[in-house]
Amino acid sequence: MTIRIEDVKKLREKTGIGVMDCKAALIKAKGDIDKATKVLREKGLELFGHTGRDANEGRIEAYVHHSGKVGVLLEVDCNTDFAANSADFRQFARGLAMHIAAARPRYIALEDVADAELEEEKEIYRKQLEGQGKPQKIVEKIIEGRVKKFYAETCLLKQPFVRDPSQTIEELLVELRSKTGENIVVKKFVRYQIGEE
Repeated sequence: MTIRIEDVKKLREKTGIGVMDCKAALIKAKGDIDKATKVLREKGLELFGHTGRDANEGRIEAYVHHSGKVGVLLEVDCNTDFAANSADFRQFARGLAMHIAAARPRYIALEDVADAELEEEKEIYRKQLEGQGKPQKIVEKIIEGRVKKFYAETCLLKQPFVRDPSQTIEELLVELRSKTGENIVVKKFVRYQIGEE
């Protein structure tokens, strides 16, 4: 079944859940947004739509690696200063800043990757597979797998957490949202490294 990108966007806006989870839920629900919302709830993902849940509080976390050659500035937002000052929130922000220093993400979420860059990546994969005599359907499956790997390497939310690779950053974020009952958003980050542009 083909899932329309518009429906994925609608479900994402409604729930605040990541694109890949929304797409999987829509496939399971045969394209029905209400049923897909239920699928996400049953999966245990807390729903935090953006309507009426503006994240205008939060904290700026700074981390400098002990070598003094890598540093990170990170903004994580939430609904209340009470949550922003909680031990769980501070621990998450600190761990995330250290993760960014180590894992070097380039983007926060999948939707931050420009379409042109994604198409360029796919074209590179296609050229690498040319001449191997594989059927087009197989080639497309391989490309799909490589795109997932590209996202896991470059998008912060899809990266396995450096301190516990069994969990992605997105899963840690969902856990924190569940604990605090707030809409928590990784707003932006800057990673500095001596000698890099």
